[in-house]
Amino acid sequence: VQLQASGGGLVQAGGSLRLSCAASGRTFSRYVMGWFRQAPEKEREFVAAMRWTGSGTWYSDSVNGRFTISRDNAKNTGYLQMNSLKPEDTAVYFCAAGGRIIKTSASLESAYDYWGQGTQVTVSS
Repeated sequence: VQLQASGGGLVQAGGSLRLSCAASGRTFSRYVMGWFRQAPEKEREFVAAMRWTGSGTWYSDSVNGRFTISRDNAKNTGYLQMNSLKPEDTAVYFCAAGGRIIKTSASLESAYDYWGQGTQVTVSS
């Protein structure tokens, strides 16, 4: 199983970016996809997650209302649409997938089985 994250870049505060997470190696119909981020000298933190079926989505308080997680089943690809970006959103963003995740564990790194490489997002003020 491989996850390939892409779409990061440099954007001004208030701008938008869309991250992609291409999955290969298996179908993810029963999985949860999550996004985490790690800023310099900080621990990795949960951003958002969703059931691949679309039946549940969860967001951290810091991004709720600004970020939207989604997926394209035909492309086996997940997305993180990031709007109204702030300098504090600057981080390396990682996508992850797990097969035994419930709502209460979706924000825990340890719940995820597969991780993609990170993609850098930099928001300038």
